[in-house]
Amino acid sequence: MKLMIANPATGQHKVVEIDDDNKLRPFFDKRMASEIEGDCLGEDFKGYVFRIAGGNDKQGFPMKQGVLTNNRVRLLFKKGMSCFRERRKGCRKRKSVRGCIVGPDLSVMNLVIIKKGEADVEGLTDVMQPRRLGPKRANHIRKLFSLDKKDDVRKFVVRRECPDKKKKSKAPKIQRLITPQLLQRKRHQKAVIRKRMEKGKEAKEEYMKRLQEYHQELKEQKATELAKKKKTQE
Repeated sequence: MKLMIANPATGQHKVVEIDDDNKLRPFFDKRMASEIEGDCLGEDFKGYVFRIAGGNDKQGFPMKQGVLTNNRVRLLFKKGMSCFRERRKGCRKRKSVRGCIVGPDLSVMNLVIIKKGEADVEGLTDVMQPRRLGPKRANHIRKLFSLDKKDDVRKFVVRRECPDKKKKSKAPKIQRLITPQLLQRKRHQKAVIRKRMEKGKEAKEEYMKRLQEYHQELKEQKATELAKKKKTQE
């Protein structure tokens, strides 16, 4: 079985192939998201703690969280479920997936390092791989660099170098950035809504005033008609 071990702290991953079932036995009958000590894999991983993140069986079917079995099942998938990508709007599809319980029929198992052990593992914990892309949202940039709201976020955007192109570096467009122009636009929008509401109130008042006048005119007209009828009867 191949073990795809990822280290989120350094951004590296490594594939380790293990043929000895005795080393893999502690992983069997464990569910996805379970935490297991890495001492069983050998001296290199002594003190490490791994989390089972998933895997694939020998035919390539992925493990799905929540399917409490160690074999393959056919499920009806819809939008929002894992192991499924909606091709057409509203479509559903019945697919085969592997259960979330680890067994010997897996060809690849994905592990994530939760706790680092005593010794470094070559290609996994020894080198710090820099992030290719930095955060894009304004609050995420503030969180990364511990900035206040008064600090200018635009000066702290992570730029990416492009040696092959004319532009030397690229930077993402900052999302949810509050600028004076944005505040001015919001004030203008609120002022437009306020004017519209005031105009509607004035129009309603004029309409109600004109309606009362109309009703008064109708009453006077009826009164004059009744007076004329009485005169003709006399």
